[in-house]
Amino acid sequence: MRASFHRLSGKQIYLALLLVTLVFTAIHFLVWENNPIQSSWLQVLSGIQRTALVKNSEEFQAPKMRATDVPAVSAKEKNVNKTENERSTLSPPVDIPEPVPNIVNIVPNSRTSLPHGADSVHTSYHTNAPTTSPDGKMGGQYFAHSQKSVYALVPSTFDELGGERVDSDTAYVNTTWSGKHELKVKSAEKGQSCNYVEGKWVLDKRWPLYSGYGCKQWLSEMWACRLTKRMNFNYETLRWQPKSCQMETFEGQKFLKRMKDKTIAFVGDSLGRQQFQSLLCMVTGGIRRLDVKDVGKEYGLVKARHAIRPGGWAYRFPETNTTIIFYWSTSLCDLKPINRSNHSTEYAMHLDRPPSFLQRFIPGFDVLVLNTGHHWNRGKISANRWVMYVGGKPNTDRKISQIWHAKNLTIHSIVKWLDSQLPNHPRLKTFYRSVSPRHFVGGDWNTGGSCDNENPVAIGKEVSQTESSDHIANSAVRGTKVKLLDITGLSQVRDEGHISRFSKKSTQGTRDCLHWCLPGVPDTWNEILAALV
Repeated sequence: MRASFHRLSGKQIYLALLLVTLVFTAIHFLVWENNPIQSSWLQVLSGIQRTALVKNSEEFQAPKMRATDVPAVSAKEKNVNKTENERSTLSPPVDIPEPVPNIVNIVPNSRTSLPHGADSVHTSYHTNAPTTSPDGKMGGQYFAHSQKSVYALVPSTFDELGGERVDSDTAYVNTTWSGKHELKVKSAEKGQSCNYVEGKWVLDKRWPLYSGYGCKQWLSEMWACRLTKRMNFNYETLRWQPKSCQMETFEGQKFLKRMKDKTIAFVGDSLGRQQFQSLLCMVTGGIRRLDVKDVGKEYGLVKARHAIRPGGWAYRFPETNTTIIFYWSTSLCDLKPINRSNHSTEYAMHLDRPPSFLQRFIPGFDVLVLNTGHHWNRGKISANRWVMYVGGKPNTDRKISQIWHAKNLTIHSIVKWLDSQLPNHPRLKTFYRSVSPRHFVGGDWNTGGSCDNENPVAIGKEVSQTESSDHIANSAVRGTKVKLLDITGLSQVRDEGHISRFSKKSTQGTRDCLHWCLPGVPDTWNEILAALV
């Protein structure tokens, strides 16, 4: 053999070596993804890119995106209208590293609705990086469990999730409500249940639905983060994708036509007002509308003498006769001055009676959304000079005097009252919106608490929960026809969406980790609401 080898010419040896090199190179690339050395090298590079987003967490290399993972764009979506073209003039978002698929497990906690400082929802998160199944699909038994928490928070138990995602362009509302997994629809094509509260945040360059610069007619300046010194607007390009259904893209004119001759009312606190302003921006596309009428006087919503603002706002869109209202009721209690002749009188806070506004105007409502939460603490109650009343008399029950029990009584009372009214108003659809989470870290709003993260870390991470994290709301609607608009879990993972240090009205050193930048997370609350009505 050695003699045969020596008889080969130099040219023949060169060609033989070249052929062997090409064969080994081809084999090398064919098994690229199965090569542990190169796979780990790729993970190191991707890990470096993600360091700025997620710290103290165990990350996994994201699988390559398949063509089937990208939703097809319909011809209708390609024909963008003038409003959408105007929205495209927004400053482009900063590039965000490719998301890492995993699951965020929202675990209910008994402290969710405690009084002072406890309106933030205490949830824990776990990273669960999906591995690839033999058939190339994600999910089911092929999920690997990481022992580290995504946000390095308190560890919780892990409930493994499985099953394939079922997409459908058509969905209808399932009107059977049990107080658990409240926001359910069924796929008209697949016939399978879908839960709006389970899903994930995905990047969508078509978002936001309106301009933060342009919606000045409806949007409070303090919530328009485009008008502040904030420079990172990545949070605007996230869209909520339910796990097993496809939400129809919100279109303002289409929504108004559906709401023809109807009245939509929001009753609650400043977070309810944010949802109200968000909806106005969404239906107008952020474009100034001089034809919209201020009809606040019809509902007694006028600014009283010496008042900072009116008790609410009401606007009517004349082409569809659609009215959208917000009424300010931070506690959802009926408040009455104890001594009308005294300017500094205390107010009877009737825990078991709905606001007079609701009692008077509910016959004219078609959609009603209630919320309360962040004003239930001793500081707010004392500052407002509220005195708890039950049964028309000052409360003497020491148990009810505790903030948590007072709040519990009020929410259960108003939901029960609403449920009793529904037979008299068959067209009325009522929702109680769960609490919007706070994200103060290292203190509260006045004790150095902050939420300085500006980069979305929830992209691609599935949110799962067995029941709402807002236990009081979940308990109150159970067994009634009042629906729970559960936004707590999907909002909990969006800490970057708050106004934070960019608030124009906050004092130096304080952060607003309660209210949201608009456009932003409350737009999703309204997308879900629109899908349900």
